[in-house]
Amino acid sequence: MFSFSLKMRVFVLSMIAAACPSANSFAAALEGEVEVTVIDKETGKEVAARMHLKDSRGRPVMPRGTVAWKDHFVFDGKILLKLRAGAYTFEIERGLEYRVRTGHFMIERGAKDSHTLEMERFVDMKKEGWWSGDLHVHRPLKDIELLMRAEDLHVAPVITWWNKKNTWAETDVPESLLTQFDTNRFYHVMAGEDEREGGALMYFNLDKPLPIQEADREYPSPIKFLEMAREQPSAHIDVEKPFWWDMPTWVATGKIDSIGLANNHMCRSEVLGTEAWGKPRDTKLYPGTHGNGRWTQDIYYHLLNCGLRIPPSAGSASGVLPNPVGYNRVYVYCEGELTYEKWFAGLRAGQVVVTNGPLLRPRVNGELPGHVFTAAAGEAIELQATLNLSLREKVEYLEIIKNGRVEREVRLAEYKEAGGQLPAIKFEESGWMLVRAVTNNADTFRFASTGPCYVEIGQQPRISKSSAQFFYDWVYERARRIKIEEADQREEVLSHHRAARDFWQNLVDRANAE
Repeated sequence: MFSFSLKMRVFVLSMIAAACPSANSFAAALEGEVEVTVIDKETGKEVAARMHLKDSRGRPVMPRGTVAWKDHFVFDGKILLKLRAGAYTFEIERGLEYRVRTGHFMIERGAKDSHTLEMERFVDMKKEGWWSGDLHVHRPLKDIELLMRAEDLHVAPVITWWNKKNTWAETDVPESLLTQFDTNRFYHVMAGEDEREGGALMYFNLDKPLPIQEADREYPSPIKFLEMAREQPSAHIDVEKPFWWDMPTWVATGKIDSIGLANNHMCRSEVLGTEAWGKPRDTKLYPGTHGNGRWTQDIYYHLLNCGLRIPPSAGSASGVLPNPVGYNRVYVYCEGELTYEKWFAGLRAGQVVVTNGPLLRPRVNGELPGHVFTAAAGEAIELQATLNLSLREKVEYLEIIKNGRVEREVRLAEYKEAGGQLPAIKFEESGWMLVRAVTNNADTFRFASTGPCYVEIGQQPRISKSSAQFFYDWVYERARRIKIEEADQREEVLSHHRAARDFWQNLVDRANAE
């Protein structure tokens, strides 16, 4: 007689079950069941949530029949998990406003168990007027409502056309493009993305897809489609990342509404450490895990230094990259009842906070981000930010950014002693400021940033010569990379880069600051 170890018996039975459909009973003998119920601690009601479940080797477990992506799945309050015998660990999340729930359980063969887990909300942003959205969602439409509820997300335009892909080529477009559910959650089914050699532009609130499916890698210019989109009054156009090669050319058109400061290179448990096919950073100046995020922000600050008032946005690219829906999100301030139109109006006005962790609710001299403070020539303005701050990960200090540089670092103890007030910042010339918080997470770039507010003294916006020159040189570098064999096509594309060159040259010539 041979004596098999438990591990060997499990292996043999699993091989039989895999090879022979009639051996399902063998596979079932290796399993146990656990019912997991998730409730809101305050209300006692079941709530949808996201679960990251791992086996004893630390490998993600994706139960059959769930709405799953990469290393996680979501469920609507209660789920029956049929799992192989063994030890499991889990993390359960519900967006950024609930504490992460962690734990473990054992599955025994043939046994049934149940667990009720409470999710604790530690801040309710909407009660303070801040409503969350994710501008980069690639998930199936049939799953969107569950995904949004599981992430406590309120706005999600869903990308249904993207380069060669067009959901509507063989499917009827619904009569209503906008769906409202759960009273104050909204998704729109006609978002799209033109992602080619120069980078990615995101399109929202259109009536129909743009005809990008036949476009080549470099021709026609993305600006052709950008101009087509602008013919629709409701269109909102977003630059998906600041470091895309064509970004300065797109911005020069004056047709951009927002730009992705918290973007999909920032993932839940890692960062994408390169700039893909965008403008690469100097890794000596921007090293390590936080390098890409710092480069992203510094490019954005250069835009602000040129007197351009483009709000920051956020997107996760769930469905392409490993992020959950809503990992990177933009909170928009909306007074009173939320509507989809009001949310996008607030985004365009810059009344925003972008985050994948810390939760900021700012006012500056009583005003929201995006506000323009004015004074006559020769006068000075002092700005003082007041923050409500909620954290579930450690932050050492808050940073006040003025004109692209850290003006003050404020320790959390100092912030608390001052009752949420940050030190006043004096402006004797035009400029801008925002507040940033970066967590101590060493595995990824987890941060929050308020949208900027602006100072205009003597009716003159601040235009930095060095920042305008930065983009002027960028446009030249980009133009040299264009490879189009057909002469007329090449000339057509280059015409847009020449227009951008002239735009940035004009700013260099008009600069009133270094």
